[in-house]
Amino acid sequence: MIRLKEAKRYAKALLDTVGIENAPQALRELQMINDLMVKNKEFKNLLANPQFSLEEREAVIKQITATLKLSDNIVKFIVHLSELMLIIQLSEIIRIATSLYLEKKKRTRAVVMTPIEVGKDYENRLRSSLEKLIDKSVDIEYVIDPSLLGGVLIKVGSTMYDTSVKGQLRLLRDELIKE
Repeated sequence: MIRLKEAKRYAKALLDTVGIENAPQALRELQMINDLMVKNKEFKNLLANPQFSLEEREAVIKQITATLKLSDNIVKFIVHLSELMLIIQLSEIIRIATSLYLEKKKRTRAVVMTPIEVGKDYENRLRSSLEKLIDKSVDIEYVIDPSLLGGVLIKVGSTMYDTSVKGQLRLLRDELIKE
């Protein structure tokens, strides 16, 4: 819980520092570092391990960020997180900052799971329906999940809309177990 509060505080600080207009670029840059930490465990260990001095961590961060051509604000932010041993929270900070950014822009993100790829017409109708339902612009990420069998599963924030055959079968099973 404490870590989540810290992540929220740093996500807000990030957006305040870079500004709402530069937030998408800053989030992309942070995601590059996060992806690197996921792919390279030694890099993650170096940033999160207090056995390495701050100077050593800062030198590696500056070397890598120079190669990636990251902005000065992002470099300072990463160094600061490493200094406070909060770098392991980076993915959570990115997630929260993205959510705050979308909220300020009156946008939201939805994940739509379908068993097969859907056509543009369906995508447009679904986007229109979701925008009317939640009264915000919607960025949709499509995920193909053959285990759904049919229908769709939509996640908007913490709300799930499950019209999948798998979900309906699960509800039916639960009802039969109750009886």
